[in-house]
Amino acid sequence: MNKNKPFIIGIAGGSGSGKTFFLNCFLHHFKNDEVTLVSQDDYYIHAGEMTQEENKLYNFDLPSTIDDEQFLYDIRKLVKGEVVYKKEYNFNNPLAIVKILEINPAPIIIVEGLFILHFQEIADLLEHKIFIEADEPVALARRIKRDGMERGYPEEDVLYKWHNHVAPAYKEFLLPYKHYCHQIVINNFDTPEDIIRITDKISASFKELLGENEI
Repeated sequence: MNKNKPFIIGIAGGSGSGKTFFLNCFLHHFKNDEVTLVSQDDYYIHAGEMTQEENKLYNFDLPSTIDDEQFLYDIRKLVKGEVVYKKEYNFNNPLAIVKILEINPAPIIIVEGLFILHFQEIADLLEHKIFIEADEPVALARRIKRDGMERGYPEEDVLYKWHNHVAPAYKEFLLPYKHYCHQIVINNFDTPEDIIRITDKISASFKELLGENEI
């Protein structure tokens, strides 16, 4: 790790892979000033307010729905030690209160999202790539549960999106990059202990790098 430059970790995984839990466990091992997170979800191009039917048919799972230029620009700002201010994406929920995110530079920058390996200029910045993976039936069951509980989507709508948008996008825009990653984490079981143990090991190696550079 170059002590004058942050170390950039890319964490990619499809919907239902358990990426969010992995991220939370990983971040838990660091102090706030040691690590910062930049999420692709906050770079969706605003699609405007939509009815439930329009939302069902709109394909969010395409690289063209992401403002990848701003995403890249903000990562580069963090690398230069500058603070990034960004509106939090509200998933087209007109009732959601829009928050302004303050993303501070840190010795470790984590970039996460579905397309981070597909966007070549962003992928080129990633010094360590982690791929989170789950079998499709497991991932789909998690998606149905999450979208039903958190967003109130009927199961029929979740299945439509999965088969027409989510699964095809995963296979086209993420899966081809799997074997270019430094680590592949299989997450088929909802046993927190497994992920906690894996993140313990990974974070310890990066903490050594931080210590070596006296950050």
